[in-house]
Amino acid sequence: MASLLDKINTLISANLHAMVDKALQSNSVAVMDEYIRQAEDNLDKLEDATATVGGEVKTLKRKADENAAEAAKLDHDIDALLQQSREDLATAAQSKYNTTQRMAAQYKEQYERQQAEYQTLLDAKLKLEAKLTTTKQEREEMLALLDLAKSKELTVKTMKSLDDVMGSGDADIARVGESIRARLDKASAKSEMMSTRLDDQMDEVLGKGELNNQLADRKKRLGLSS
Repeated sequence: MASLLDKINTLISANLHAMVDKALQSNSVAVMDEYIRQAEDNLDKLEDATATVGGEVKTLKRKADENAAEAAKLDHDIDALLQQSREDLATAAQSKYNTTQRMAAQYKEQYERQQAEYQTLLDAKLKLEAKLTTTKQEREEMLALLDLAKSKELTVKTMKSLDDVMGSGDADIARVGESIRARLDKASAKSEMMSTRLDDQMDEVLGKGELNNQLADRKKRLGLSS
């Protein structure tokens, strides 16, 4: 369990900015795809472990309650037997009461320990799910940006070819080339506008950390944080 939680904590603490930088530098979202693959795989394992521990918590709680109830009944029976001068039966009941009371305490201790571990797993699951969702959103943003970059590169390459054509001296070819180039200029301008909007969206997503810090400060001021 400790090894799984170590992996989960590593994935949760992964630097999203660093992943985005690597994706931009390599013109590929492979690094983000690998993170998503690992996160999803470990999330499946975490969900299974959480369900297992959650089941153990319920079992331990039930056994603790059952033994506590039986001990309470035995405690009442012992008093009744003593009042009836049945000390032999009271002695046997007292022995059973001691064992039952001890079992109830042990189950209660195990329950509380497992409950704490169960809560730790639930918290880790929520954090990893949130990180995975954010990373998937970033991946889609990166794909859009990379597609725009490829489109711009193609536009530049096409314009260079048109420069060569327009220098051939043929007036008709030159006019056709100029017309095509004007269309490419317009397409490039639209591409730049889309890129700007996507850049703004990326800034908004990557700026969530600052917003979270601001909200944390506000909660602290209002006495809402622990």
